[in-house]
Amino acid sequence: MSQWNTVCQLSDILPETGVCALVKGEQIAIFRPYADEQVYAVSNIDPFFEASVLSRGLIAEHHNELWITSPLKKQHFRLIDGYCLEDESYSIAHFAARVENGVVQIKA
Repeated sequence: MSQWNTVCQLSDILPETGVCALVKGEQIAIFRPYADEQVYAVSNIDPFFEASVLSRGLIAEHHNELWITSPLKKQHFRLIDGYCLEDESYSIAHFAARVENGVVQIKA
């Protein structure tokens, strides 16, 4: 059963960056694209190389949607659902994320 898991303070994530958190044994990349309280969470594992690197990727906007660009070969994963732009068969898991009283929580 999924539940909300406290990960960190929102202030721990600088705007336009991501961090990695271990939630229930799974590496989750959490991104804060703007200076507001919106956060997104996807798997931290790049499925093309099975490397734990997506939290270090660049946040990009494409067709009015937010994507994370892998730091390895620059594949794009949509932040709202983990869809892979270059090859949908490599899409990644996404997780519900929220900020409650300045605390980032992930549902896993």
